[in-house]
Amino acid sequence: MAEVDDAVIDVVASEVVNGCTITGDSDYSDKAVDPTSVEMRVKRKAKRLAKSLSRDSGIVNGHGGTATVVQLKRRWKNNRKSRNGFTKRGEIKKGGAGGKGVWGKLGEESDLDAAIDMKDPNYDSDLLDDDNIVLREITPESSDEELKNSITFNILEYYEHGDTDEAAMTLSELNIVSKWHLITQVSVEVALEHKPSQREMTSVLLSDLYGRLIKQKEIAQGFDVILANLPDLILDTPDAPIVVGCFLARTIADDCLPPKIIDFFKEKNYSDLANQALIKAHNLLNIKHGLTRLDNVWGVGGSLRPVQYLVRQMNMLLDEYLCSGDLQEAIRCILELEVPHFHHELVYEAVVDVIEAMNTHTEISMCKLLKALYDAIIITPEMMNKGFDRVFDVLDDISIDVPLASAVLERFLDKCINAGFLERDVLHKIPTRASRKRYVSEGDGGRLKEA
Repeated sequence: MAEVDDAVIDVVASEVVNGCTITGDSDYSDKAVDPTSVEMRVKRKAKRLAKSLSRDSGIVNGHGGTATVVQLKRRWKNNRKSRNGFTKRGEIKKGGAGGKGVWGKLGEESDLDAAIDMKDPNYDSDLLDDDNIVLREITPESSDEELKNSITFNILEYYEHGDTDEAAMTLSELNIVSKWHLITQVSVEVALEHKPSQREMTSVLLSDLYGRLIKQKEIAQGFDVILANLPDLILDTPDAPIVVGCFLARTIADDCLPPKIIDFFKEKNYSDLANQALIKAHNLLNIKHGLTRLDNVWGVGGSLRPVQYLVRQMNMLLDEYLCSGDLQEAIRCILELEVPHFHHELVYEAVVDVIEAMNTHTEISMCKLLKALYDAIIITPEMMNKGFDRVFDVLDDISIDVPLASAVLERFLDKCINAGFLERDVLHKIPTRASRKRYVSEGDGGRLKEA
């Protein structure tokens, strides 16, 4: 530090002080300055300069070994370098991808060359071959709730058109990756709340989907979930164990599941309701010609049944109703037939039974039944009128066996009109009986005589 101070003193001594140049050996000029004061000022000034030496100032040796202070450019202050992310021309630097803490250009995340680092110890040059790179779009699998809603909608739509190929195509378009067992589970659960004809359609659908969309393992997994959920399913469908047992037996009969699956399910700790379903399936499979009979485990669809069968079933339910008087059971049996287009036959058979019985109890019971069916819109006004018209057409033939048929019919019509499900105009449709003619005795020459 002492060396630096001496050099600074020598240099400053040569500077102009109060307009005069001061040197170490020369005499003072006209404007003389006290050497003592100058020396003191130089010392003070040297002390300040020693403190103000910076990184941009340096001391070099001049000619003759004289130290000289060199002032360098101060670069760290008042620097005009732009720091706002734009160039002098106003353009974005590096396209907005440069700088610290930025994400880079849009689309660089898909740049395989930039993502692969050649200095990476796991770097493999074969990965750069275009033939080994396959890009495809991956959609995440939907949740269970979304899949169940979509499958339920497709099953209900299938009940309308009945086309298994269309149902298979719509189900294949769903975003199902690993939960194909939901098709079996949801199909059976939806069929539990529908009629036997829809249950038959569900069994046919599962049989057609086997091998196309769902496999044996997935069908078994679906029934596994159903058997475990029977305590909840029975709340909406009281006969759920019996129906599930029929579905399981029908699936085995259609070769979608092996018969030993029942023993496999029995080994699991299900509830008592599940055991009932397994016992039902076991009994159906072990009856004589069980596999053949299981083809009709849900019965034959309404319109596919013969007319004679439907007529016989209607006569049987009417006779049972007259004996028991159970109105709700009669309505349930009518709905199970699933022949709304053939309900005029029920009206016809009911009116004929009233005429043949000729008693007040039968008239009141049949009027009550027809009234209940009309109010529940099970029998439409068109079917009701068509049934009575059929009776009017054969009234003459009925009168041969029941001479008082017209009188009984008129009395029954009055009860129906008073009940409110028939119009009074129907009385004008009753055929009028022509005056009955008879032959007089042979003595009258075989002439006809008015009665």
